[in-house]
Amino acid sequence: MLNVSNITKSYEGQPLLKGISFTLDHGETICLLGPSGSGKSTLLRIIAGLESPESGQVSFNDIDLTSTPPHLRDFGLVFQDYALFPHLSIFDNVAFGLKMQKVSLAEIGLRVAALLEQVGLTGFEHRKVTDLSGGEQQRVALARALAPHPRLLMFDEPLGALDRTLKEDLLNELRAILHRTNVPAIYVTHDQEEAFAIADRILILHEGQIVCEGSPADVTANPCSAWTAKFLGLGNVISGLKVEGSKVKTDYGVFTVECAQKHSKGENAHLLVRPREVGNEANVIKGKVADVLFQKDGFKVTLENGLYFYLKSAPKIGDEIAVHVAVECLS
Repeated sequence: MLNVSNITKSYEGQPLLKGISFTLDHGETICLLGPSGSGKSTLLRIIAGLESPESGQVSFNDIDLTSTPPHLRDFGLVFQDYALFPHLSIFDNVAFGLKMQKVSLAEIGLRVAALLEQVGLTGFEHRKVTDLSGGEQQRVALARALAPHPRLLMFDEPLGALDRTLKEDLLNELRAILHRTNVPAIYVTHDQEEAFAIADRILILHEGQIVCEGSPADVTANPCSAWTAKFLGLGNVISGLKVEGSKVKTDYGVFTVECAQKHSKGENAHLLVRPREVGNEANVIKGKVADVLFQKDGFKVTLENGLYFYLKSAPKIGDEIAVHVAVECLS
């Protein structure tokens, strides 16, 4: 098991990582999700041994790795730019780590053949890396990372340069390979769709801290804060004042909200207005339609007040509509 404990790091005198701690279990895939500059790639490089923390500890199976060089950690890395050797064949790229381990030529041949079959590149052994598409190169990079039987796999924005359809295909394949091999993995991305597709557990980073953690379903249902709800695009985040009982007054109306934070009367509250219509919900948003955009499963309707909703049928621009909505208190 990987244990990351109280990692801190600064960049140009400014704190980048502020006491990051988490664990990773055998066979689990976690995703470090956050915007650019949140510290997720730096954290990955510290775990890999490519950078040193200012304080804190990285350990694996209770053995401290903080001072262990990268090549002795037995971790595999896959980067966005693939980092393949252009002068080597695909076979030799995949075999590179095995040769460093002084594995026998016979065993190398068997393992490379098995890995290329696993990533769908059987018959590509003698081709040049430069002859491959971006998706094929990423498959080679994955096979190379898996070849030495790493204790941990790490991915740093591995699919960022690929188009949407290819990205979806590779995500499905990657998830299947990780489940089949049972290798624990850390996946870094700023793309929430990637994170939700690949991860068993998501750690959301913001300004060097983990601000929300859980399964994709958990963080969607309980986003922890107004910032997280906005980042994940979960709906309309609005502010208001607690007035009495469970009532919160906002610029969009007075809503009945059950709030775990127990706000006092007159206190500010941030609310999440979910964008899907809920038939029996007491809370209602009214407004004039400003825009209607067709999407695969319905219509995105934006009101003149700036709030948006997903509806099954399309109103006309200029129509006055009322939408029954679920409203949650965030903070």
